[in-house]
Parts: sequence; structure tokens; C-alpha cells
Amino acid sequence: MTDRRRSLVFSRRQVMRGLLATSAFGLTAKFGTSCAQSPSTGEAGGGSTPGEELVVGFLYVGPKDDFGYNQAHAEGAAAMVANVPGIRLVEEASVPETTAVAEAMRSMIEIDGAKVLFPTSFGYFDPYILELAGEFPEVQFFHAGGLYQEGVHPNNVGSYFGYIDEAQYVAGVVAGHMSKSGKLGFVAAKPIPQVLRNINSFTLGARSINPEATTQVIFTGDWAAPVKEAEATNSMADQGVDVVTCHVDSPKVVIETAEKRGIFSSGYHANQGPLAPKGYLTGAEWDWSSIYTSLGEQFMAGKTLMAGDIPHILRGGLKDKFCKLSPFGAPVTEDAKADADAAMEAIKAGQLTIYNGPLKTNDGQEILPADKGFPIDAIELEKMDYLIEGVNGSVS
Repeated sequence: MTDRRRSLVFSRRQVMRGLLATSAFGLTAKFGTSCAQSPSTGEAGGGSTPGEELVVGFLYVGPKDDFGYNQAHAEGAAAMVANVPGIRLVEEASVPETTAVAEAMRSMIEIDGAKVLFPTSFGYFDPYILELAGEFPEVQFFHAGGLYQEGVHPNNVGSYFGYIDEAQYVAGVVAGHMSKSGKLGFVAAKPIPQVLRNINSFTLGARSINPEATTQVIFTGDWAAPVKEAEATNSMADQGVDVVTCHVDSPKVVIETAEKRGIFSSGYHANQGPLAPKGYLTGAEWDWSSIYTSLGEQFMAGKTLMAGDIPHILRGGLKDKFCKLSPFGAPVTEDAKADADAAMEAIKAGQLTIYNGPLKTNDGQEILPADKGFPIDAIELEKMDYLIEGVNGSVS
């Protein structure tokens, strides 16, 4: 949606709110009520009652067809509606992490009658979600990230995310098999813990097959920087990297550039296989369809965050269907498939721990001794600020 079109949409919504306010004033004057009930202040309390339509809103920071973060969420939203009768979906794409998202959320509540909102971008949380949650305590706000704190944030705010580094480890197993040079590449946005976990787990997966494998990391500094992403991928190809992956909002540029350079690629967020029919290996995907369908069923059963029926913090990995592996591409060998499948099943069964000692940073500091390991939900991993041995790059 262009800025001009978005401004027109907001203007229409603002006019509608004005009409609603005028109508409410007329009712107040006529019947002497203290206030008129808006579509956002019904008694459903953020859930649904039998036979009642539930409006659920989704907001995306980028386009819904970006072959990446936003597309993965949009596909999950569509699955919720397809699988759960009684839910009506309202969406808005390309909403920046500014007051624009507050305006969009307010419009969904006041005009569309949304009782549940999924503002999916990390930067939507503070202050925008927090402000709207305080203003509309009967609406449930679910944020994709790890920010909810009990006793600090509003009771109608929830947090959901997944341990996608489990899927990255398995993708690394495939990369370790398929790389002839032993040189892997990782195009990353910013050195935050979630990104570092993905880089390190991908490397650990590859080194479980080829202990000499290395991963070259280039940080672009932004979640969407197509020119820098292309430059980084080309630079890696020039240096002999023959498998490249990424953690950016839309992997499209990285995957297409790798295909043009004749090197393998491993995806992220969604399935980018169609973009690289010759070189795509697999990828770490979010399984939002499963999560959103489950939440939709709970909404229609009348469950809410406020009543404590839905946990304020939802987390899971491969076993819990928060993430999955993309289908194997044409180049992947049978041996690579077999080892990847075995690793995935071992992770699901709790028989394989990704972060095991001995483990050191790439500047020689000990992370774990030989007899120790971090479970996937360890708080230490949420604070990750290092790159492991075998990764070429710096977090500074």
C-alpha cells in the first residue's frame, strides 16, 4: 500500500469514527445514558460467544507477498480463517512502526469491531500496543516477540514466538552435506539474540556433518535492505561461499541472487523454493498456520488472556509446530535428507540438544564446558551476544 493510499484509508477511517462519535452523542442526548457502547466495548471480553462472529485483525510491517516474515504471518492468518468457522479477518499491510500502527489498530477496533489483534512486527510493541491495550482493556493483543512481563504489562497483552533455531540447526545439517567448499554464508540484519541464535545453530548443524565448516556473516544493519543484501550475497559468492542463508524480513533478494550466482541457498520465514528451483536446499520456516488455528479455536470457545484461559507467553519449537523445515529442493542428496530427518526427529524427541559443550565463542571465550548444555528454553540463550567458534564475523 502506498503512503498516499494509506493516508486515504486513514482519512476514511477517521471520518467513520467521527460519524460514530456523532451518532453516540445523539443517543446519549436522547436517552440520557452516561456513554454509548462502541463496537469495541461489548461484553464478549475479547473472546466469542456461541453463534457470534469474531473479528480478528492482523497488521504487517511489509507486503503480504514478500516471501518472508510478513508472508508467513499472512498465510497463518488465512489458515486461521479457513480452519475456524465464525472468524472474520481484517488486515493491513506495509504499516510502519510509527503512530501509523496505532491509528490502524484503533480503526480495526472502532470501525471493524475487532476483538483480537495480531500486530506482528517487533517494533509495534512499545509504545503502540501498550498504549492501545490500556485504552481498550476488552481487546486482546498478541505480539510476536518476547516482551511480555507479568505485572508490568497490561493483562490483555500476550507474547508468542518459537525456537526456530531448532529448524535452523536442521537446515545447517543439509548445508553441511551439500557444501563442497565448507564455506557457508549468512546475511543478517542486526546482531540481536534471535539473529545470533540462528547464525550459531545453523553453524552447529553444519559442523555436526563437517567439523571444519565455517560461516561468514555480514550484517546489513536493517531488516529490509535489498541493495546491501544483494551486495553481501555477491561478496560471499566471490569468496568461495557455496551455500548462503539469511535472517532478514524478506529473503527474496538473497535467494534470487544466490541462484543467479550458481550457489546453493537455504531459506527463512517461509518457503522460497519457487525462487530458486536449481539451488534451493531447504529452509527454517515458521508454522504460524498451526499456532493461529489453535488460538482461533480457543477464541471461539470464549477463552481469553484476561481470564487466564490463554497463557500470556506462548513458546514452542519443532515438536510444538511453531516452526518446520521447508520441503527439500531438487539438489539435496538422499544422505543429506536422511541426516536432516534424523536430526529433526531427535530434536522433537528431546534426544538432541543443539547447544552442548565444549562450546566457545569465535574469540576463544568458553561458553559451555564439555559436560554442560543449554536446553532450548534456557534464559541464557535469550541473552545471546556472541558468535560461536566457526563463525567469521563480529557482533560489534
